Amino acid sequence: MQDVFQGGKDSSEPLRCRPPAVATLQIDNAAMRVTRWDFPPGAETGWHRHGWAYVVVPVTDGEMLLELPEGKTATASITAGVSYERPPGAEHNVVNAGTSPFSFVEIELKAFPG
Repeated sequence: MQDVFQGGKDSSEPLRCRPPAVATLQIDNAAMRVTRWDFPPGAETGWHRHGWAYVVVPVTDGEMLLELPEGKTATASITAGVSYERPPGAEHNVVNAGTSPFSFVEIELKAFPG
């Protein structure tokens, strides 16, 4: 049985009480969706799966904790202006693991679904 208070995730998943990252939709058309994400320290996106291939363009430097499927985690440093890409289907929760806020712009490419 799934627990609706945990976003439909299995109730064995620990309940988290983190502030949400702030998503600001900038463009959403037939070709792409562009969202700016702002993360105060400790903020998270919430668990999600990317439906399209995407590019991330960091606006500031930051330290991310990535919560991954099967209870795995990874850490990553982002550097302002140094972009990276990911394939469609990526699943994770992104958390600001640092002590300073960070921001990035995410560009989802609708021609590349997954």
